[in-house]
Amino acid sequence: MNSLQIALRVLKVDRRTRTSAILTAIGVAVATGLVLLLATLPFATQNREQRALWQGEHFYSSQAGNAPAKILYSSSKDYFDGKQIMRVDVALTGGTAPGSVALPAGVPQLPGPGETVVSPALGRLLQGHPADQLGDRFGKPVGAIGEDGLRFPEQLVALVGHTADAMPVRADPIAGFPSGKASADALLMLLSWVGIIVLLVPSLVLVASSARLTAARRERRLAAIRLAGATPGQVTNMVAAETTLSAGIGALLGLLISPALHGLASFVPWAGGTWLAADFTLPVGLTVFIVVAIPVLVVLAGILGLRRVLKNPLFATGGRALKPLRWWRLLALPAAGLFFLVAVTTAKDSGGITMVMAGLFLLVGSAAIVGPWVTSAVGGTFVRIWRRPSALLAGRRLRDDPKGAYRASAGIVLAVFAGSMALTLLPTFESMAGGGRSFVDSTLYVDTDSQHAGKIVDQANASLRKYGQSEKAVAVGEVYLVHGEGRDRDGHRALVMSCADAVKLTRFGLSAENCTGGPAVFGETALDLAQFKVTDTWEGQASPVKSGTRAEAVRPSDPDLSTTSIIDPAALPEGFTPKYVTVVAPTTDASREVVRTALAGPAAGEEIGSRDQYLFNQQTELGDLRRVTVIGLIAAGVLAGCSAAVATAGSVMDRRRTFGALMAAGTPVRVLARALRMEAALPALVATIGAGIVGVLVGVGLYSMVDERGIVLSPWLLAPVVLGVGVALLGASVCTPALKRVQAEPLADE
Repeated sequence: MNSLQIALRVLKVDRRTRTSAILTAIGVAVATGLVLLLATLPFATQNREQRALWQGEHFYSSQAGNAPAKILYSSSKDYFDGKQIMRVDVALTGGTAPGSVALPAGVPQLPGPGETVVSPALGRLLQGHPADQLGDRFGKPVGAIGEDGLRFPEQLVALVGHTADAMPVRADPIAGFPSGKASADALLMLLSWVGIIVLLVPSLVLVASSARLTAARRERRLAAIRLAGATPGQVTNMVAAETTLSAGIGALLGLLISPALHGLASFVPWAGGTWLAADFTLPVGLTVFIVVAIPVLVVLAGILGLRRVLKNPLFATGGRALKPLRWWRLLALPAAGLFFLVAVTTAKDSGGITMVMAGLFLLVGSAAIVGPWVTSAVGGTFVRIWRRPSALLAGRRLRDDPKGAYRASAGIVLAVFAGSMALTLLPTFESMAGGGRSFVDSTLYVDTDSQHAGKIVDQANASLRKYGQSEKAVAVGEVYLVHGEGRDRDGHRALVMSCADAVKLTRFGLSAENCTGGPAVFGETALDLAQFKVTDTWEGQASPVKSGTRAEAVRPSDPDLSTTSIIDPAALPEGFTPKYVTVVAPTTDASREVVRTALAGPAAGEEIGSRDQYLFNQQTELGDLRRVTVIGLIAAGVLAGCSAAVATAGSVMDRRRTFGALMAAGTPVRVLARALRMEAALPALVATIGAGIVGVLVGVGLYSMVDERGIVLSPWLLAPVVLGVGVALLGASVCTPALKRVQAEPLADE
């Protein structure tokens, strides 16, 4: 009979071994499915960006190449009711036939002047709203963009046709739509690696807990076979066959459930939209590697656990002298922390994250070395201080078998570590949100030059009158107030607008009282205008302001405005015209989309800005991070709770004879149950506090790679510790039914 036949025979006749094998297979299936999902995220973002490459969000004029230009091309973002619209404006160059331009996948035709091809979601919006709010921005819809041309199914996209002379000034002459190979989302790639490290370990803990469910019983069986004459190689082959069977089936199950996980993931929004199910594709080679590597790791762990049986089978069948854990285990954490600190420090200069991820992995791994020592220390404290039976039983167990006792807390410790790290980073990222231009939140603005500003203002105001709106757009020049020349030149930006417009359109806090007394320059301090001159570019020729101009100090309510001044047009030197101009239009909640539509026509593809648009990407990224954090913590918490429950059940099964003897001696089940709960909760409390502190420090280290400003600490940092102890107690609650099952079984079975 070979090793595989022996393993099958044991599974057939031994119910507990069969239960352990089933749980091991489930744990491996969960681990395999999670890793397959997390590993596919970078490929999913790359597939998304590949479809949207033609939309030009990452296209720059330097990429145009030397081929003859066939189209004029401009890409910008528009907004409607808080939703982002990708807008691509195109026009054929002179002598180019429409059929000679290769169309991107999903785009059915090239729109002519006054026509547009829109995505299905934008088409529905166009049908559901008046033309003065949305439709007049794009022209007549003549086709629909297919899924092959969209970043995500609900994306709002418009491909707008023009004549060449109606294109934006910044339009690029190119030979065809942007193409090439897209890059993966860097942020999601980073999060997927963090997720693999943080979620894979609890998954492996669950596998280990399942595999240890009948560890003592298996050790006795293998030791008996070893004493009967089996060689170490034969015993190893038996364990390898038994573990390969359950882990292999689990890996295949993980492969089979991965499409379902990918389908669920496709409903989770990222960067403003959901996914196509086809996005989550993984190269075959990488899929095979993951499906093979995880069971191999499980088998290796099972074989390494045989050292005691192979070397000293007599001790495995009976008692053994327990060796106390050495203090040097505590050095693993500072050593890993030092590696992580060096990696973070050097990554700020080199930009690489590989060493940072390695440092994070070492920190996570160090918990497995430090945790048992902490568990042993907690057990020793129990024995020395407390005299209640349950506390003494728990203390003896923690001190005598700290590795086994810590196994129930290992997944929870990692979940708390991940939660503390995330709750350190999220409030800090949220505190960074804000900023924007000098204009009040309700305004819309278009950046252009002095040559086109007048045309945009006239046409926008004409459209506003046609739509029955009272708002009017105004042109605001941008100049610099400087003193000195060459490298010694110093100064700051200034907006050219009347005091009355500044009162209405800016956040400087000017009032009507500031507007009396003639032309003025307003700034945070009253400038000495004899020292400052006006120039349209930083390096340009500077001229003094008109004589009689007064300087007045104002105190902007927002510190972002402290380096900007306002200068009255009447104070500019004779014949001076600002080179760069912003067309600004006030809005109300009711007229916002109508004003945006009125600006969009003459802007012809130039992006229309606003404060809420400025904050859109910040809020979208924060929303994505919150969502990913919640999903990750729930997954880590569930895995940790399951591993704690399995470890507690395994602990009861391993000590059936001891518990049976205690019950036979009159020890109540509730005392034993309380001891088991203390075994789970108190080490978890100590370890989770430590994991929470390390998680905060790691969060600070990761944040320092992005920004050197201080971190924002929130009281919510305590939540993972509280939840960790709660999950440990919940997992340990399975001890009562397990003990009652032991109570019902005759000890003669052992």
